Amino acid sequence: MPAAQSRRRRPTAEAPVEAQPGEALVWTDGACRGNPGPGGWAAIVVREGTEPLELSGGSPDTTNNRMEYTAAIEGLRALPAGSRACIVTDSRLMLDSMTKWIQGWKRRDWKTAGGDPVKNQDLVKALEAQIGRHEKVRWHWVRGHETGPQHAHKALNDRADQLAVAASQAAAP
Repeated sequence: MPAAQSRRRRPTAEAPVEAQPGEALVWTDGACRGNPGPGGWAAIVVREGTEPLELSGGSPDTTNNRMEYTAAIEGLRALPAGSRACIVTDSRLMLDSMTKWIQGWKRRDWKTAGGDPVKNQDLVKALEAQIGRHEKVRWHWVRGHETGPQHAHKALNDRADQLAVAASQAAAP
């Protein structure tokens, strides 16, 4: 194949997230007006037999990534210790931080592979501590901000986005 051509990937159907028995779903999102700028976070905690719990907050001077981490921290904090949870996120950075990179960062004394200090390590450590409070935490990535009937299972992702944006607007000076 000539170098100018590339293979096109066929779109794959994204599997809807479903809670495993006894597991809470924690839908998270962060938003920022400017980056840095006023930001907001939101977590929606869904436990079997209860109404979804909507949590949100903001900061007048932050980044989108800090708000993503804060959403996951606060969502897990809302669960009793020893819970089982699935964090549902549209943040690849947060997902990869917690599932691929964190062990290497710890081995390198919180430095990236390039030798730079890990950004937001205070929040990465806080999220790791919250994960440690629970029996099991797994991760599920969803493509954010898509609409249509084929994406109906992501209504709580959209709701978390709405809450995070509203919190970022409220945090603006």
